[in-house]
Amino acid sequence: MTESRQGSLLVLRILSALILLAIAGIHLFLIFDGVGGLLGVMFVLNGIAGVVLAVAILITRGALLRIVAILSLLFVLASLAAILLALTVGLFGITEVWSFTLVPETVIVEAIGVVVLAITCGAVFRRGRAVGATA
Repeated sequence: MTESRQGSLLVLRILSALILLAIAGIHLFLIFDGVGGLLGVMFVLNGIAGVVLAVAILITRGALLRIVAILSLLFVLASLAAILLALTVGLFGITEVWSFTLVPETVIVEAIGVVVLAITCGAVFRRGRAVGATA
């Protein structure tokens, strides 16, 4: 693989980690802002998962990186789907409104995250194919 491809993959991995940390940070901030109950528990789990995936996308290599990239994309998709469901029909009896703390920002960050992580997944899988073809 050329150095420019390796460099662009590194940039994508860093961007992906930053997105995952931003999502985790938003959810953990909301815990400290007073969100409790079932929603609070889900936010804590979301925050932990975001941090773990951010670290994993930076430190893993090979086949494990492909797994982490896919899990990260699924995590962001699930997080975005959860807030959109809560904004529309409700989720687990929780109905959200656009005016609640950080809701518009969360939707924007998570939508950008879907795009960034989809591109990262594509780059990781393309790299895996290129390495397999030369081996």
